[in-house]
Amino acid sequence: MSGPLLPGTVALVGAGPGDPGLLTLRAAELLQQADVVLVDRLVDPDSLRHVRAEAEVVDVGKTSWTGTAPRQEEINAQLVEHAKAGRRVVRLKGGDPFVFGRGSEEAEALVEAGIAFQVVPGVTSAIAAAAYAGIPVTARGYTQDVCVVTGHLDPDDPGSRVRWQSLAQGPGTLVILMGHDRLRLLMDGLVRHGRSADTPAACVEQGTTSAQRVVVSTVGALAADVAEAGLRAPVATIVGDVVTLREKLRWFD
Repeated sequence: MSGPLLPGTVALVGAGPGDPGLLTLRAAELLQQADVVLVDRLVDPDSLRHVRAEAEVVDVGKTSWTGTAPRQEEINAQLVEHAKAGRRVVRLKGGDPFVFGRGSEEAEALVEAGIAFQVVPGVTSAIAAAAYAGIPVTARGYTQDVCVVTGHLDPDDPGSRVRWQSLAQGPGTLVILMGHDRLRLLMDGLVRHGRSADTPAACVEQGTTSAQRVVVSTVGALAADVAEAGLRAPVATIVGDVVTLREKLRWFD
């Protein structure tokens, strides 16, 4: 088991997908020890109940539609500054720090500054949002593989490193995070690269929370159905035959 959070060190902690009950015991333990907590926008405020009253909580949440939040380089600098001041620092991140959470960038900045750190994994929304919607990302008789990708860039963007052609032609489950704003482009790209437009697909808005909403459709119709339902980010998109299991396994809603 990892030791206590020492002065001058940083813990990169995953807060989970939204439901504060999914915060790990280790995460709660470190929050109780922290002198300063740098927290993401998507972290449920109830997760902060573990923080001591005298500790400092700093909101460093980023959004895609505003330029007022700190840049990643500024967050990295704050982590280094607090640690060098001898504080016990927790960087509380939504989901898992190393699943599209830029945790590796923060860890690299700490290494370069000579600051010791530890990583506490969190429950990723890639698995949890689907599970709370009654959709197992793998199921015997349906698929034995799952791929999690970012939908931050559309399939034709030269900056995208996602191999959409391979994913479109694969038989497994595809989970797309951060793809709400480009959903039509992403679904059109899958069809263009070989995935059937009739493939079952679903979007889960604010998965694991009381505000969760789910739209079940097909790859060809998902974007239109999500727009009609008015789903807003954060949304997890699941593509594959496992989506059909929701009809029997929907438990949360």
